[in-house]
Amino acid sequence: MSVHTQETIKRVSVPDIAGRKGGEPIVCLTAYDAPMAGLLDPHCDVLLVGDSLGMAVHGLPNTVGVTLEMMILHGQAVVRGSRRALVVVDMPFGSYEGGKEAAYDNCVRVMKETGAQAVKLETSVELAEIVAFLVKRGIPVMGHVGLRPQAILAEGGFKAKGRTDFERDRVMAEARATAEAGAFCIVIEGVAESLAREITESIDVPTIGIGASAACDGQVLVVNDMLGLFDWTPKFVRKYADLRTEIDRAAAAFANDVKTRRFPAEVETYFSKKPASQ
Repeated sequence: MSVHTQETIKRVSVPDIAGRKGGEPIVCLTAYDAPMAGLLDPHCDVLLVGDSLGMAVHGLPNTVGVTLEMMILHGQAVVRGSRRALVVVDMPFGSYEGGKEAAYDNCVRVMKETGAQAVKLETSVELAEIVAFLVKRGIPVMGHVGLRPQAILAEGGFKAKGRTDFERDRVMAEARATAEAGAFCIVIEGVAESLAREITESIDVPTIGIGASAACDGQVLVVNDMLGLFDWTPKFVRKYADLRTEIDRAAAAFANDVKTRRFPAEVETYFSKKPASQ
């Protein structure tokens, strides 16, 4: 790609996504490194540097152990690898809940050091004040309601939300408070179709579903799940490839070629140059 071509590509902006309410569905995938970001970029409106990288990349049992430094490192890579998509970076557990000023400082650091266009917070009624504080100071915030992975230790696991009247009212209140606080978009995770539809119809900002039905204004999946890199995936995942099998096959073929000395062959080998004729 030429420098001139790179300069003429216009990134999707926060107002672009906010303006998609009720329009063409928003396409979002997670990305954690520059090569994958480059492959996904032409097809996605949003690339989410999700704290799911704790499990998908670093082998952690959940997202609680993800640090600010990890998010910044991966955010930098995704911004470098992309040209068109809006890049949103997850704020990890403990980086924003402690107070408005601390949340602001950490979000500013993420945006300055990565070049990302927005941050994502797992939001609640109680955190709406922090969302409003950030938005009023120029930080675009994507909210996240329903199943909140950072709350897994308090809630006892990854469980769908909104199945009781109490939970349903709580998730609805979270979404409304987050939208009213100024979030430009809200991820809804792990809720019944009827609740996702009710939320989407009752707030003025776009919703992006993950395990929340086609009623939302867009969809997001963890790219490793979508590409079939894991044996097990949640019910809401559709596998569009089976890269786990392909990688296993390729590694096995390589190992066999090495053991039988079929690799490297002559075509993959360097030889000394013949001396120039006198």
